[in-house]
Amino acid sequence: MYPPALLRELRALIDRHADRAPLAVGGLMLSRADRPEAPSASLARPVLAVVAQGSKRLTLGDRVHDYGAGQYLVVSVDLPVAGHYTRASPEEPFLACGFTLEPAKIAALLLEAGTDPLPHRTAPHGLAVCDAPAELLDATVRLLRLLDRPGDAPVLAPLIEKEILWRLITGEQGALVRQIGLADSQLTHIGRAIRWIRDHHTETLRIEDLARLAGMSASPFHRHFRAVTALTPIQFQKRIRLQEARLMLLSSAADVADVGFAVGYDSASQFSREYRRAFGRPPGQDAVRLRSEVAGTRP
Repeated sequence: MYPPALLRELRALIDRHADRAPLAVGGLMLSRADRPEAPSASLARPVLAVVAQGSKRLTLGDRVHDYGAGQYLVVSVDLPVAGHYTRASPEEPFLACGFTLEPAKIAALLLEAGTDPLPHRTAPHGLAVCDAPAELLDATVRLLRLLDRPGDAPVLAPLIEKEILWRLITGEQGALVRQIGLADSQLTHIGRAIRWIRDHHTETLRIEDLARLAGMSASPFHRHFRAVTALTPIQFQKRIRLQEARLMLLSSAADVADVGFAVGYDSASQFSREYRRAFGRPPGQDAVRLRSEVAGTRP
């Protein structure tokens, strides 16, 4: 059980600095939201997120992950998720902090340790939630304290970040975090396929080619890919295409059919149908709503 005083201080630090930019600690991310919201799709990168107040829900395929105050989230590979705040208000806003999990830093820490601190077992999922131990919260609070002492940050922040990574590697989700830094891990192999789909989402996808890229035969690759992402490779590609289309519709006045073709669809009607299923509205209507929200007006 985490000490309540740590969580109180973490809340105060995030609340005080959430709107300040740039932060004295490079790579640190702070999040504050004062109302629940409708689910929105995004591409989650490898990250650690620690929640100080409120709660959030992430959906990955058919898996639902709820996490709140005193818990942390680990994402190990790029994943198309839908997320929304489930507990947030002006009186008690959602407050969280996090930073990117870099494979090179994790690999260096494992190498420095000399021996693997965990048994050699696979980490079947690409995303996990669990309770934050006191040691992890303590290190996180000390990292955020540096925001009030920017002169200390260049020297002390790398040391505390290293401690946070070590707490993750030796903690409940250690097997998952460890695989991020290992070049020959199953997660790394699947990650290569994920990056190919992300970077070539407009192209025709062949399972055999992806499996070869991951160093597996087709059947084990398909099984491991679904275990990590909760999606088949085809479903994953579809999520990436639809998210890219939504960004294009938000940022330009392009024709809906042209956007569908641009992200890889051969049929405008299929694009509109799958877009509506994913986001709840036809592409044109959704684009109007998104632009009005960005502009601060009602559609």
